Amino acid sequence: MSPTPPPSGSLRPAEQVNAEIRALVVSVGGWLYGESRRRYEVLCLEWTVAVAAERRCGDVVKAA
Repeated sequence: MSPTPPPSGSLRPAEQVNAEIRALVVSVGGWLYGESRRRYEVLCLEWTVAVAAERRCGDVVKAA
């Protein structure tokens, strides 16, 4: 099953999503299996959408 991207009306800043990705990876010791892997994939999609939106708005996006 592929992850579902977040609803378009609930866009969070890329920096916030990136922090959640980092926290998830640390919390599982770097091993992404099962539910943690699915959550990681959803977060990566959300981060990609957020970065694209911020770039369209002219915001500066910090790399991970």
